[in-house]
Amino acid sequence: MWALFFGALIIISIAHWVYRWRNPICNGTLPPGSMGLPFIGETLQFFAPDTSCDIHPFVRARMKRYGPIFRTNLVGRPVVVSTDPDLNYFIFQQEGKLFQSWYPDTFTEIFGRQNVGSLHGFMYKYLKNMMLNLFGPESLKKMLPEVEQTASKRLQLWSRQESVELKEATATMIFDLTAKKLISYDQENSPENLRDNFVAFIQGLISFPLDIPGTAYHECLQGRKRAMRMLKNLLQERRANPRKHESDFFDFMLEELRKGKKTILTEEIALDLMFVLLFASFETTSLALTSAVKFLSDNPLVLNKLTEEHETILRNRGNANPGLTWKEYKSMKFTFQVINETVRLANIVPGIFRKTLGDIHFKGYTIPAGWAVMVCPPAVHLNPAKYDDPLAFNPWRWKGTEVNGASKNFMAFGGGMRFLCWNRVYQGADGCISTLPGHKVQVETNQRRKYCSNSWFTISKRLSHSAHGERQYITTLHKHLPERFKLRTRILSIDRQSMREGHG
Repeated sequence: MWALFFGALIIISIAHWVYRWRNPICNGTLPPGSMGLPFIGETLQFFAPDTSCDIHPFVRARMKRYGPIFRTNLVGRPVVVSTDPDLNYFIFQQEGKLFQSWYPDTFTEIFGRQNVGSLHGFMYKYLKNMMLNLFGPESLKKMLPEVEQTASKRLQLWSRQESVELKEATATMIFDLTAKKLISYDQENSPENLRDNFVAFIQGLISFPLDIPGTAYHECLQGRKRAMRMLKNLLQERRANPRKHESDFFDFMLEELRKGKKTILTEEIALDLMFVLLFASFETTSLALTSAVKFLSDNPLVLNKLTEEHETILRNRGNANPGLTWKEYKSMKFTFQVINETVRLANIVPGIFRKTLGDIHFKGYTIPAGWAVMVCPPAVHLNPAKYDDPLAFNPWRWKGTEVNGASKNFMAFGGGMRFLCWNRVYQGADGCISTLPGHKVQVETNQRRKYCSNSWFTISKRLSHSAHGERQYITTLHKHLPERFKLRTRILSIDRQSMREGHG
């Protein structure tokens, strides 16, 4: 009798708990949606891989069923997903008042609990000012010649190879450039490869959070652990052998750490910040560069217009060869239109998380206090009501539009108080994007994978190996670069001819 009673009580308790899971308490009307299975919610569907450039099937299916605002449960957390431009804009504008930055515990574990994306208030403003000091307009001007020189050297290196994995090659280029700027890191003189640890980290970044040896998530955590160990060793080495003059971000942070109790910066925060900066700069920019080459190879009219803009700059320069100036860089109107369109279609940031600080009432729905909200930029960038033929690569749609900040219909790097911070980081390597897209290259898609925002592409030489054919390929690779690269092309051709004659 008692066994039957307790059994019934357990069943009733479980049924009540499941009901509460599926129907959370709310002082109003919750957005429509499903909370999925107990404990895991709809996490498995959310992390399902997708090979298309369109909106992720998880979001697209629920938009069709529930509308632009819906609820779900991810990694055990109730989440409202917003594909509504008005709500997205409201979320970013009210950060610090009604919302604050938030990411699932698994993401916090990956990026560090003291990473800049998880901090709020005075600490966040303090770190943001540090980052803007590094990536402000004057610093970007000083970086331009270095970016230009790096792009030139890498193009010459790629031209000597039968094929280039473009995503890998551009990621390496951007990482080396950023690591040198931030921590004066030189791979050739280092016993360990810092970038390899970041690659292991990235490969498991968007994966089911199961920390068991052999899983992608476990490898991701191990990659972060190794990278953080290297960064800590580099910091300790710099502390033991300080420089007379500040030359990189490490020096700046060490100067702050020496203040002791007079600063709120700690070594843990400094290392987490360095890790996030290295990740954010090279991974996002390499994705954009790879996508740009793919889009341009598929759209010859755009490439011709881009070439025309670059050649106009060369003609106006005359015989002078000062290198790319800041004025020339800022005058590339169509180039920036290409960059905006590339970023819109590449959708480098698939989701941006925030947490409600109180009950939020919007368009008849109530989002309870403490719930997470996920802004979905791809759903806005690919919305046919906002962009005509949204999957088409059309840089002219940006003509006459100045993108100086996030808007309701363009939020590649979020919005509000955090937009400027991450936009500056991206602009730090933007010089590569403003230079590389005009290069006339032959691109073939890797046949083993469909194209998507994180695909890999190959630049291939299809010409014969005769002296004439090889030289012609190099000219083709570089013919639309500024004059400084044309000069390097001629020197490169002579050098390679000398090597064939036994003089190299």
